[in-house]
Amino acid sequence: MAIRLLVVLVVILLIHLLPHMPKYRRHGWFHRWTDHHAGSDGAAFVAWTLLPPLILCAVVSFVLSQIPLMTALWGLFAGCVLAYSLGPRDLERDIDAVLKAGDRESREAAAQALRATDDRAPLPFSAPCLVEATVWAGLRRRFSVIFWFLLLGPTGALGYRLARLLLIDHAPDEDADQDDDTSSPARRRAAARRLGELLDWPAAHLMVLAMALVSDFDAVTKAWRAWHADAGNAARNFDPGFLGAVARASVDADVQAGDAGTEDTSDVLVELGDARRLLRRVLVVWLAVAALIVLGGWFV
Repeated sequence: MAIRLLVVLVVILLIHLLPHMPKYRRHGWFHRWTDHHAGSDGAAFVAWTLLPPLILCAVVSFVLSQIPLMTALWGLFAGCVLAYSLGPRDLERDIDAVLKAGDRESREAAAQALRATDDRAPLPFSAPCLVEATVWAGLRRRFSVIFWFLLLGPTGALGYRLARLLLIDHAPDEDADQDDDTSSPARRRAAARRLGELLDWPAAHLMVLAMALVSDFDAVTKAWRAWHADAGNAARNFDPGFLGAVARASVDADVQAGDAGTEDTSDVLVELGDARRLLRRVLVVWLAVAALIVLGGWFV
């Protein structure tokens, strides 16, 4: 755990210092790999697509961890996998592009980079939509990857990223309404979506817990309970959809409290800037808790 936390800190620092790192994340090999399994269906397609690269990653990680005095080499391998699995775009720079744009048209165009990776619909340029999209991007680009890396090492981080790439490859297109629920593409999309929700669910809950600690506790818990009290939401197992509602409530509460120097919750740029500050605080909480776990393990 200590080495994994150190790897996370180093990778986050390097990504901040080297803005061109995201350009080297190439996923073409995986898109070609999925094409070879287009004949598989549903869960079988997901399994046959993900298992071979994950088994290879797990074997390399295990071998390096078992070689005496090779901790540094394992750390280098883990760091490369983590850096590859984050993103694929840099969230901070996408937010900056919106905040620093010179006019509304440029801001609306820049905001499209914040869309969920498996959603091709245009993102409305409104405060609630941008806050929700930003927090979802934070979950899928950063927090879920870090969670699975800390839990399972390089294999966990890579597994999450490849699972998200499946959703990109099989996101519904303009002709998706012609496919019924029993078609092979629809079943592949459904299986990939269920896996993505399952992988996001624990990290989303930990983000909500951190938001409650660094933001308005009452607003966060009220939004979380209200979402789950809805009969339609309560019936959806392992659906992290509550994260968007909680994020909006948290950011609105911060802005209303004057955290951004104004109380206007309809100002898109103010809400977006506060959403970025919220995600930064959540990251600090996560890293602090991980550090406490490491320290606790040393003294037990």
